Amino acid sequence: MANIQKRIEAELPRLRRYARALVRDAVDADDLVQECLTRALAKLHLWQEGSDLRAWLFTILHNQYVNQIRRSIRMGATVELDKAELLLSRPADQEKRLELRDLDRALGRLPAEQRAVILLVGLEGMPYSAVAEVLEIPTGTVRSRLSRGRLALRHLMGIEPDQRARRSATKIRVRRREAPSLRASAEWSAPPAAAD
Repeated sequence: MANIQKRIEAELPRLRRYARALVRDAVDADDLVQECLTRALAKLHLWQEGSDLRAWLFTILHNQYVNQIRRSIRMGATVELDKAELLLSRPADQEKRLELRDLDRALGRLPAEQRAVILLVGLEGMPYSAVAEVLEIPTGTVRSRLSRGRLALRHLMGIEPDQRARRSATKIRVRRREAPSLRASAEWSAPPAAAD
């Protein structure tokens, strides 16, 4: 029992980081992690030795987050004016800080499904299979949401793809379209082998 508690304790920084990225508030994130740990310890008998503990904890955390969203929709959302005024009156001090702010805002504008996948893959470095397990979706859906989410992030942040990359992608598409016709014409125009 002490061993499993130490392993859970080792996952706390990752759980906090993911929770903060999801809820975008340090206090609410800590509350979310606490709820996750309470539930995990209460349901510890359901965890199977040998399975991925990290994925199990992230699944619990993600489900708690979804439950919070559902509760807030039923209750309605409130905005504290004091917090909003502080954020509006704070001057930017560095370019990187502004980029991170823009990224945070762009992440906030993404659909929750795409944001969760981007955070788990990009921030936590989880493999697609683990993300699929955490979110209870197929691996192909993870890839699709990640691709669409990255594209949407680029668009929201005003990042255009590199012109050279677009040109080379166009050339590849043209070559692929031409390749079957070239192969077919080569087969039909080859002279028959001479009989000896």
